[in-house]
Amino acid sequence: MSKVAVLSGPERRRRWTTAEKRRMVEESLAPGASVVEVARRHDVHPNLLTVWRRQARTGALGRAPALRQEDEVQFAAVSVAPERPAWTTRAGTGGTIEIAFANGVQLRITGAVDPATLAAAVAALSGGQAR
Repeated sequence: MSKVAVLSGPERRRRWTTAEKRRMVEESLAPGASVVEVARRHDVHPNLLTVWRRQARTGALGRAPALRQEDEVQFAAVSVAPERPAWTTRAGTGGTIEIAFANGVQLRITGAVDPATLAAAVAALSGGQAR
């Protein structure tokens, strides 16, 4: 036979104090504890206990000690830098490119080179033929 709680008066919802919520959250965070079992023991829906656990992690339930589990996933802060063109990262390398074409033309480029400009120069000197 199950236990039934009858709420009389105008208030139809049960209310829990912050201390009661924190106590249930701490109990559910104990090693080997099950949220479902803790919720059943205190006659609370497991989803509500999960909401309280989330609130405790974010600090909405006030200060409560050791609310983070050891195996809980944590995310690191990341900032994304704007992407720079590849040719600007090699500026100042002082390299030299020499290309000898079949028609006898030679192309020598020293220093940093814009890839699009190089491709246009090679296409012009090779007669537009890809090799």
